[in-house]
Amino acid sequence: MESKRLLFVADFPSVQQDKDFSQTLVQIPPSPHCEVCVIVPVRNEAQMLAATLTALIHQVDLQGQLLDPRRYEIILLANNCSDESAAIARSFAQEHPDIALHVVEKTLPPAQAYIGRVRQILMDEAYRRLCSLGRTRGVIASTDGDSQVSPTWIAANLYEINCGADAVGGRILVERTGRADLHPYARACYLREVGYRYLITELETYLDPDPDDRFPRHYQHYGASLAVTAEMYALAGGLPPVRTPEDVAFYRALVRVNARFRHSSLVRVVTSARQIGRTNVGLANQLNEWIEMGRQQQPFVVEPAGAIETRFVARGQLRVMWWCVLNGYQPDRKSVVSLAEMLGVSVQWLLEKLTQPYTFGQLFEQVEERQQSEQIWASRWKFVEIEQAIGDLRLRLESLRLTRSKLQRNSTPDDLEPPKELYPTKSLQNGSLKP
Repeated sequence: MESKRLLFVADFPSVQQDKDFSQTLVQIPPSPHCEVCVIVPVRNEAQMLAATLTALIHQVDLQGQLLDPRRYEIILLANNCSDESAAIARSFAQEHPDIALHVVEKTLPPAQAYIGRVRQILMDEAYRRLCSLGRTRGVIASTDGDSQVSPTWIAANLYEINCGADAVGGRILVERTGRADLHPYARACYLREVGYRYLITELETYLDPDPDDRFPRHYQHYGASLAVTAEMYALAGGLPPVRTPEDVAFYRALVRVNARFRHSSLVRVVTSARQIGRTNVGLANQLNEWIEMGRQQQPFVVEPAGAIETRFVARGQLRVMWWCVLNGYQPDRKSVVSLAEMLGVSVQWLLEKLTQPYTFGQLFEQVEERQQSEQIWASRWKFVEIEQAIGDLRLRLESLRLTRSKLQRNSTPDDLEPPKELYPTKSLQNGSLKP
């Protein structure tokens, strides 16, 4: 199955046909035993870099035994630094010669000196090196210079990939001391957002579950902990050439090609709660926004529970309709009218899109873009304060959990599985799924 995925890359419209993975960043060839290439973009991380690297060299397997250092390498790119980051990394590499730590220092031109470009350079290099070993299922694993991975980070990523995932998002926790030092309103907003997003994740599990990303899971797919196989990196077209957030853009590219993405609770990283960021978006900027909201006594508003539930229900119905059309069955107009109304898009537009050779990921992305342009969805669902949304989600989940519990008592395990026909084999041919 894995070989089929790369076989049809040339036929798939979203893949960057002219993507150049041939540029060499590291001259030393990888160890023939290398399975994981860890990439670390660094810019002025002198205060935290030693802790970041220490965490990466003290890796163990899931049984707690020391991980063979030949199984992974680390590529660190110190770009446009005005501190001692590169010198610290080189000194660290000399002190730990048993670890393959490649330190590269570059000064990029202003037009390229942003995190999206730096991470792209690194991930392209990791892809090239893994392919030179013939490891199409080798793992490109990304973290950040201000983050410390857990001792089992590499092993847990490998475990999820070996279980069938094409890409893995790790759980990213904010460092406890820094979180405690935050402005009280920012800290409260952070904790509420985490709770809100976890409740949404659980609701999705009941209303439109993904068999490749089962609950319990989390909601994060960010650069501080993001892993992908070499073959899926190529199939998705590599890291998109955007400034930020490049990690979210890459996740969307993976969804478009129906990658099996796992939000794994086994994969964990601790990141800093600093309020001076390296980009115009990200956690640091979000914390500053919350601080300013607190000063101005502005409420934290989010999408209401009703909108979230409607989206998941409608997405599940659209998936069924898409699969029927893909297999030659035409939906009746009444069903399309009902679904278009639920989604907040025009009927004719939806009928037209259902006839196009999209993957489901592409189709639903276009639906969301259409929702924004038609503004029906936005006018129907007004934002509410996050406390209300959390309360409403909890009430809805209580009912769904009770129903699930009753089903579990009265059903066999197979009865609780989502219909397999809704998640077909993900070989890609001529822009559509091959059943």
